[in-house]
Amino acid sequence: MSSLDDIKQTFFLECEELLEALNDGLADIEAAIPDDTFDTETINAVFRTVHSIKGGAASFGLEPIVRFSHCFETVLDLMRSGKVRPDTTNVRVLHRAADHLADLVAASRSDTPLDAAAGDALLAQLNALAGHAPQVAAPVVPIPDVTSAGPDDGDLAFLPLAIPFDFDPAGAGEPIPRTFRIEMTCSRELFANGHDPVHLFRELAALGDLTVEADLSALPDFDALDPLVCLLSWRLELLSEASEEDLREIFEFVEGLAQVRIEASSGAQDATGSQDAVEAPHELPPPPVATFDADPAARPPAPETSEADAPSTRREAKAAPGRAPKSTVRVDLDLVDSLINIVGELVINQSVLSQSLSDANVAHRSEIGGSLDEYKNLALQIQECVMSLRAQSVKQLFQRMARIVRETSEIAGKSVAFETDGEDTEIDKTVIERLIEPLTHILRNAIDHGLEAPDRRRAAGKTPTGTVRLSAGHRSGRVVIEVSDDGSGINRPKVQAIAVKKGLIAPDLQLSDNEIDRLLFLPGFSTADSVTDLSGRGVGMDVVRSEIQKLGGRVGIFSHPGKGTTFSISLPLTLAVLDGMVVDVAGQTMVVPITSVVETIRPDLSDLHMIGATSQVIKVRDALVPIVDLGMIFSYRDEPVDRARMVILLVETEQSERWGLAVDRIIDQRQVVIKSLEGNYGHVDGVAAATILGDGKIALIIDPEETARMADSGSAVASLMSAAGG
Repeated sequence: MSSLDDIKQTFFLECEELLEALNDGLADIEAAIPDDTFDTETINAVFRTVHSIKGGAASFGLEPIVRFSHCFETVLDLMRSGKVRPDTTNVRVLHRAADHLADLVAASRSDTPLDAAAGDALLAQLNALAGHAPQVAAPVVPIPDVTSAGPDDGDLAFLPLAIPFDFDPAGAGEPIPRTFRIEMTCSRELFANGHDPVHLFRELAALGDLTVEADLSALPDFDALDPLVCLLSWRLELLSEASEEDLREIFEFVEGLAQVRIEASSGAQDATGSQDAVEAPHELPPPPVATFDADPAARPPAPETSEADAPSTRREAKAAPGRAPKSTVRVDLDLVDSLINIVGELVINQSVLSQSLSDANVAHRSEIGGSLDEYKNLALQIQECVMSLRAQSVKQLFQRMARIVRETSEIAGKSVAFETDGEDTEIDKTVIERLIEPLTHILRNAIDHGLEAPDRRRAAGKTPTGTVRLSAGHRSGRVVIEVSDDGSGINRPKVQAIAVKKGLIAPDLQLSDNEIDRLLFLPGFSTADSVTDLSGRGVGMDVVRSEIQKLGGRVGIFSHPGKGTTFSISLPLTLAVLDGMVVDVAGQTMVVPITSVVETIRPDLSDLHMIGATSQVIKVRDALVPIVDLGMIFSYRDEPVDRARMVILLVETEQSERWGLAVDRIIDQRQVVIKSLEGNYGHVDGVAAATILGDGKIALIIDPEETARMADSGSAVASLMSAAGG
């Protein structure tokens, strides 16, 4: 049996999906503003989303959410009826309302107080859009318990319960009240899914005068009664000016868990319940009926319908057996982490077993070799399935960043168009959570430092509105996230002058464009002329670089003066395993991530050239690539060896810079389990993580880009970054 707290947490998880749909809908509405091509169904969907959050919050007595979402949905209702136009200003208010609604949900989930001032200001703006005085949520009136009849109450027939509600619907007078007759038969699983029909009846009661009759005939004797199984059905009669669509939206909460039949009368009815029947012409079809089925097998044959019945027919088709949504199970993330760790140990065990059989010279036997290969394949399949459990699209992260852009642009006083691409790109959930802070810094810098003020943009021949683009995609087994703007680009002379002024570099140092750009990642570096709410405190890009490195990733900058800047973040798909090339370096075993390796080269003497006394390059298709000896970098040997006898691993950075990593030989190519050094030991320059090999030995997983930069002794920036722990 699920506790109330468990059901409440399920509601909050569902709110995440609803808030995601809400932001999607508002983005679609905003995108349609320039062309004036609004889709009414999109506005309806946004309204239903807020209504769903409101209804769920009411079930748990979350009054702040109910009050705010009630006012929110009022504006959306006026918008879908055409009384409020979705222009840029109005949609901006709706975006802020969606942000505040997310804050209310988060505060209720963590049971922490939220500053009421921001909410009051937004309520005032929403009420101004609605054109009336501040609203409050509809009163919640208790409904008598209709399930309290015991086994000795005699005949368990329908029990009429008259529920008086003094409710004056807004706009009463013009619409003619109609009588709706509703039959609701619940599935046995209704209660187990956290639903209570009483909450639905309260929503109905807010629309007019409601009478409820409960059918208790299916209840067994008290001794055989299971309180978790719903055996009740109801007949309801509602006198209301509401539309049939309003009623259907209320019953969306139990779609798939109850069979609901709604029938609207064709005549007017007064408040006393008398009805002046208005007989419809006999050639007209009967009033439409909306049906939601709990059990597809119990669904009666669908009647033939005309085009006039299409809306209800489409709704019934949603529950068709062939279109049923996939079943999902919510699992505690700690359990998934534990399972991932176990699978990691399984992969290590498989390597140890393979190594042991090879050392015993029995791996070549057909029966052992076949079983070993099958074990290896099964371990790989289990590993892939388990890793997919943590995979999550970056869509919610992008939506959160959209809020950062809106808030930052308002503070900076700049008009910003925010574009996204690749929202369906999947990445490890842990990686997503740890990307929030770095992306926040980058986006704020892009708006505050990158984009020019509107008058400067006009003078430069640009539109007054700047563009910030956030994209994600898979490249060579990694996830690449880019933040770009169409601003003025990096002012490299200013950056270098500030670095000299702060004593970070020597005044006479000659730096390339890439080296100047990398100065932005130095601790304490800032180009802001004064401290503001957004920047100027010297904390930001160094945090970005540090956080990305902790994730096993790297960040690069591409900037073109007058055209804009792009920050590129390259990350592993998962923090658990990677495909590695196991190499021998001066008798030590190391692992190079395969995603960094462009190709392997057995050098020819004619392709090797000396640069200065110690540096050597290799000619690769008419390009000279510097060679980095891993044995020398990690002090595994004191003297360089003949590199013609070594193997060169050609690696490429995000800035398209290339190096050749010289190793003694390539041992193997395999998947290795990542063991972080950050938490157990600390950061080691040039080392991304460690792993356990099949023979039980520990091997270091190198960071090819950082290792190559360590070898670039001619670059003061590289040395400075290394000394700063970068």
